[in-house]
Amino acid sequence: MLILGHKAHELRVGEDVELSGPVYTVRDATCVRLLAELATTGALPYDLTGATLFFCGPTPPRAGRPFGSVGPTTAARMDEATVALMDAGIVATIGKGARSAAVVDACERTGGLYFGAIGGIAALLARHVVETEDIAYPELGTEALRRFTLDRFPAFVAVDSQGRALDFKHLS
Repeated sequence: MLILGHKAHELRVGEDVELSGPVYTVRDATCVRLLAELATTGALPYDLTGATLFFCGPTPPRAGRPFGSVGPTTAARMDEATVALMDAGIVATIGKGARSAAVVDACERTGGLYFGAIGGIAALLARHVVETEDIAYPELGTEALRRFTLDRFPAFVAVDSQGRALDFKHLS
């Protein structure tokens, strides 16, 4: 994934970014499946090593776009899975809301990042998804594993690779 105008290790918490390139959509059920496959094989499946995971549940396609809306979901629900997936080779995640101390530690330990995306603007965010491909678990519907190609997707650094985290309590 390309972070326009930045190198990942130079990013600092609170910076606005635009993300372009491939990301993989996951939610609760997807994380369960990925962790099961990781436990069985000892490696991330589906060429996910070095990938970015986007915690979202896209709606069906519309008006010539790959999806109707693409809103971030609350990432904290996937915190336990995130730590294991980052330790296995995931380099970044995108979602909504604060993360646990364990995820912040995993970002620092692995040099990873957590990007925050704004909730409530899913139709607008969908305009930044230019391509999609189903990868696995189609029976999970909106929780299937999909590869999205992003183009200038707006986000912000919520946890940087130095283990600094945005204080979401003071943002309301």
